[in-house]
Parts: sequence; structure tokens; C-alpha cells
Amino acid sequence: MKLKRIGLLPRVIIAIILGVVLGNILPEGVVRGFVTFNSIFSNFLSFLIPLIIVGLVLPAIANIGKGAGKLLLITVLIAYGDTVFSGYLSYFTSTTVFPSLLMRGHNLSIDATKHLEPFFTINIPAIMDVMSALVFAFTVGLGIAFLHTEALKKGANEFKDIIAKVIEVALIPILPLYIMGIFMDMAFTGQAWHIIQVFIAIIGVIFVMHIALLVFQYCIAGAIAHRNPFKALATMLPAYFTALGTSSSAATIPVTLQQAKRNGVSEEVAGFVVPLCATIHLSGSAMKITACAVALMLMQGMPISISLFTGFILMLGIMMVAAPGVPGGAIMAALGVLQSILGFNADQQALMIALYITMDSFGTACNVTGDGAIALVINRIKKS
Repeated sequence: MKLKRIGLLPRVIIAIILGVVLGNILPEGVVRGFVTFNSIFSNFLSFLIPLIIVGLVLPAIANIGKGAGKLLLITVLIAYGDTVFSGYLSYFTSTTVFPSLLMRGHNLSIDATKHLEPFFTINIPAIMDVMSALVFAFTVGLGIAFLHTEALKKGANEFKDIIAKVIEVALIPILPLYIMGIFMDMAFTGQAWHIIQVFIAIIGVIFVMHIALLVFQYCIAGAIAHRNPFKALATMLPAYFTALGTSSSAATIPVTLQQAKRNGVSEEVAGFVVPLCATIHLSGSAMKITACAVALMLMQGMPISISLFTGFILMLGIMMVAAPGVPGGAIMAALGVLQSILGFNADQQALMIALYITMDSFGTACNVTGDGAIALVINRIKKS
């Protein structure tokens, strides 16, 4: 069986297991070889982050401007507002639950000095910093949307295809090896088992938050659309389980469309809202990323404040627009704000990637099921 036929999640799980096992039995020289590879790869990743931001965010903003109208604006605002709300819900829940949960039998701090040094490093400076990439993407993307410059839009979409291919071919296949190196280093220095225990605790909390978010979304949508929220949510379950199996919002669109129409949404509204929300509504992904970031910052004794995370969540909601359609797109799009706002280094980014991918299908399922709630609201607004 070719490696590409094995899903990303199984590969990450295998990489974590191999990293823990090999880190305990291999000599220091071999482990340092993997640490050296990780050092080079992390520098390559840092070089790519601004390009990922420009390549994914710029065309996303430009394409959203196409056919702008009242319903488009309302849908975008609702989707963004819901994504931001889920980020805040995740922040307040995580800062309340995680400190006591992680302290139960664990030491919250991870000694960042307990790492092997690489044999050598290769510096690969980025062509621009993260904030420059963000401002450039917003400026040019909005300009394309308003001026309808088809040549620039075509170029932006072609650049997006290049970045998507880089992520698909150069990043995603190597990520398991990179994650294996991270856990191999932690196993060698005696930190791996602690991290795995923390991962299990975090995953359980985030799953409960996903369910609570969906119930809240459908209670609001049901009140606006005058529908039984629990019946409406139950109708969308085929979309939930399809997304759970495919881990793809795009692949689930046909099922989401079908179930939204069974909830009484008109064909016109469903055909407009569902594909759009598959692109811009990622409340489940934002919830996961926020919770994982809080957990890792608590573990490493980094300062956490509502003002810090307000900027992070608001920017994350915008970055999520660029995520769908690209394997691992949500966490890749979020790397820039994790680095620029929260100050995450390469090791912390790697742990974020590993933790996010472990729960990838649950976040996607939450995203697409929430699309059905937005469709109910927009359908009601259109009728009024």
C-alpha cells in the first residue's frame, strides 16, 4: 500500500508512537540526526508561512467579493461572528477547565531547555514577515474584489494552486516525519508521556465543546426560523457523519445541501449558503485551535490574557476563510497568527499541528453541521 493511501491521521498517530518508542531506544547521535532534519524543516516552514498567507487569503478575499449583495454580506457576517463566538467560548472554557485538568497528576511546565541540539542549521529567511503578508493579502484581495481585475484574480488563483500543491506535496507528507522527530526528542529527554496524557485530556474537553456549540447554534437558528432545534440538528446528522468520515467540508457539500433542504431551506438559499459557508464558516476549527493554543501556553507557562486572545481570535476568524479545500488548511492558515500574536516557536507549532490533526474530522463535522443552522437563518431572513 502506498503511503498516500494511508490517511493523514493514521500517519500522525503512527509517527507519535514511533517517536516515543524510538526516542527511548536509539542512541543520542541518531536522535540528533532527526533533530537536525526538524531544524531545517522548521526553517523551511517559517519561510513558507507568509507565502501561505498570501496564497490562500488573498484569492479567498478576492473571490468572496464576487457577486456581492445583501444576502452575501449577511451570510459572511453571521459566519464570521459564529467563528469568533466559538473562539471566545473555547477560550473561556479552556482557561476555566484546563488549569485544574492539566495539574491533575501533571506538571504544567515543560522544560524548553530539555532538547537535543541539531548538528547544524540552515537559515532560510522569509521574504516578508507575517503582518506584511497579511496586510498585502487584505489590500490586494479587496482591490481585486472591488475593481474586478480579472487578470490579477486569475494570477491570485493560480498562485493559490501553487501554494496548495506545496502544502499537499512538500508539507503534509513530511509532517508525520517532523512530528515523529519532535516526539523522539521529547521521549529522549523524558517529556513524551506527559504530552500524550495532556493530548487525551484536551481532546475530551474539545469534543464536549463541539457538541455544546452545535446545540447552541441550532437553538438560535430554531428560534429565528421557528423550527424545533433538536429535530433540525438531527436532520443534519448525515452531513455530520459524512464529514466525520471524509474530513472535508467540500466533499460533504452534496450531503449538507440535501439535508438543509430537508430542514425546509429553499433550494435557492441552500445552493447559495452551503457552498459559501463551506468556505468561510469554520467555527469548529477555530474552537479547536484556540483550545489547543491555551493548553500549550498553560503547559509552558506563557502569559495568557483576554486582550491577547481577542486579537488572536479576531484574526483567526479571518484566516479561517482561507482554510477549506487545502489538506490541513485550517492549521496551516493559522500558523501565521500563532507565530505573530501568540509567539509560538517551531516546536509549539509542531505540537499544534499534531494535536489539531488528531481531531481534524471532528472539527470538520462541527463546521458543516453548523452550516445547516446558518442556512435556516438566511432562509428566514430571505422570506421576511
